[in-house]
Amino acid sequence: MPNSKARFVILKILILFMFAAVAWKLFDLQIVKGSQYMEIANNRLITNVVEKAPRGEILDRYGTRLVSNKVGYSVVMQKTDMRDEELNEVIAKLLGILYATGCEYYDNLPISFAPYSYQFEDENQDGSADDERAAWYKNNKAGIKESMSAYDAIETYKKRYKISDTYSEDEQRRIAGIRCAAEEGGLSQTTLFTIADNISVDAVTQIKERQEEFKGIAVINNYVRQYDMPGLATQILGRVGQINAEEYEEYKNSGYGYNDIIGKQGLERSMEQYLRGTDGTTGTTKEVNGKDITVLNDTEPVPGNYLVLTIDSDLQKVAEESLARTINEIRTSGGKKAKDGADCNAGAVVVLDVNTGDTLVSASNPTYDMSRFNEDFAALNQDENRPMVNRAVSGLYSPGSTFKPLTAIAALESGNLTVNEIIDGQGIYKYYDGYQPTCWIWSEYKLTHGKQNVTLALENSCNYFFYEVGRRMGMDTLGQYAGKFGLGVKTGVELGEEVSGHMASPEYKKQVVQNITSSDWYGGDTLQAAIGQSYSEFTPMQLANYAATIANGGTRYKVNLIKSIRSSVDGSVVKEFAPEPAEKIDVDADTLNAVRQGMKKVADEGSASAFFANYGIQVGGKTGTAQVGNGSNNAVFIAYAPFENPQIAVAVVLEHGVRGTNAAAVARDIFDEYFHLNKPDETAEPSPAAETQTGGLLR
Repeated sequence: MPNSKARFVILKILILFMFAAVAWKLFDLQIVKGSQYMEIANNRLITNVVEKAPRGEILDRYGTRLVSNKVGYSVVMQKTDMRDEELNEVIAKLLGILYATGCEYYDNLPISFAPYSYQFEDENQDGSADDERAAWYKNNKAGIKESMSAYDAIETYKKRYKISDTYSEDEQRRIAGIRCAAEEGGLSQTTLFTIADNISVDAVTQIKERQEEFKGIAVINNYVRQYDMPGLATQILGRVGQINAEEYEEYKNSGYGYNDIIGKQGLERSMEQYLRGTDGTTGTTKEVNGKDITVLNDTEPVPGNYLVLTIDSDLQKVAEESLARTINEIRTSGGKKAKDGADCNAGAVVVLDVNTGDTLVSASNPTYDMSRFNEDFAALNQDENRPMVNRAVSGLYSPGSTFKPLTAIAALESGNLTVNEIIDGQGIYKYYDGYQPTCWIWSEYKLTHGKQNVTLALENSCNYFFYEVGRRMGMDTLGQYAGKFGLGVKTGVELGEEVSGHMASPEYKKQVVQNITSSDWYGGDTLQAAIGQSYSEFTPMQLANYAATIANGGTRYKVNLIKSIRSSVDGSVVKEFAPEPAEKIDVDADTLNAVRQGMKKVADEGSASAFFANYGIQVGGKTGTAQVGNGSNNAVFIAYAPFENPQIAVAVVLEHGVRGTNAAAVARDIFDEYFHLNKPDETAEPSPAAETQTGGLLR
């Protein structure tokens, strides 16, 4: 018993001793050496560094790479315990290096350099920067109000970030831009902010050599978009860039950060959900000077899926070169007279597989080199010819006489015309007392086309004939058939920039004509609509699909730009895009034959014969000369080939191209390439410029 009491006393003494030891250790850590250990803790940051995943590659239909990735260098900033004044000095020095080495850096502050002014950009190309403006005011964290001037906004930022007046005005603006972007991007000890991507080796060397001056700044490897065929299919492929305030609002619930790279235009934007990979993370304990101590965890990034397009890059190249060459020839051959083609400055061409709806070519001119986008942005943005607009799906054009095959089909199918009916083209259409339009042949030569059926009327592009059948059936019937053939209807191509266009109608006229009297619909409006003028405007993509629908016998397909989406990990199919009929039109065989024969005659004997008479294959086509408000007429051409067993359809539009026959030159180059007919021959053919100057019977 006494031994038990002794053991109990000893145990209590040991416990008291242990508590005393723990208390002393805590006192030593927190009081005696507290400041020392606090400094050590502050100098170590446990960080989950996001390792960005590469975006998926983009290939053409045969596997040729159009867009891939390369490893580049990025400059990132991490939040530290620096005072604002210290951070501003670091940023000023860093921007000095980037500026001196010609490296672009991210600055989304929509305020110019002094004298300050707001400069909101229409990034989504919807025709207005109002949505970007509203999103910026809504999301900025500095409390900038719409009532504040740009100068007041800069002063607010200077005060917020303690930017000294000892810096020049340009330096103050640059520092404010970076500080603002970093704050909006959620800069913290665990969230890095990317100041610049794809910086030069020279910049990397200077930053690393002076690392002691750049506390909280690091250079890391990152993936940068590489354009493997620079300048080709630019408007289709689109571009990427740092997410802006408006886009952040749209994507923030999908895991995007304010500092992320995102698709801005073209397929990069419309296929964002597939192209974007899954970022990895590397968890580390780091000292402020950047030295890694331990790796806590590691999650590998997963690359985005890759796109296999329907585009034939070889054919695309031929089409783009032909389009640019033809526009240049027309422009340089034009004299100083009005409407002679000297103002020809832009155009588009689309080629579709008539049996699937696949897009083999979609070209827009003028174009640009995406690999030089940052360097050339200022010039591109100010170019009045708008090279960043994809005219193939966003450009709207009157179809001119290329609409006449549709008018013929509508009249025949609605019972307002028969295939053998003869109409006497008298030059001046006198049905209405107050409006008597003329046929083009009367206006130019005081001649008439005389008696003709629908096939001859298409060959001769007789306005008189189509005035008459247009009046007979009226706008409701004409509009109904236009919709069936996809005119004024989105094609479904996988591009967010596609517009629907519009078919002329009394309702649409009221929308666009403000004057109460002239907004009424008259009989003359119907006559003009029947020959492809009036208020009808369609995209080149729609015109190509319309031609394809005639060629294949009445099946209008949804237009595809993508064949499949495949996993970058194992190549498995994520999504496949099979041919998808949008509408099957029941067209009588006699109707189709009469219209097709007319289009064949256009190529063999009519306005396109300069390019297709005695050609290696038979072609069906229709030229169109569309009047515009100012300048030379637009040139339009639709075609398909081979005539007996159609494979592809083409639509070409040349802005201010004078006559539709000029656009046929581009189609000829495309057929040469696709059907391997581009071998030298002994037959000389007139250039587009020569056709422009002849003034012959070319429509």
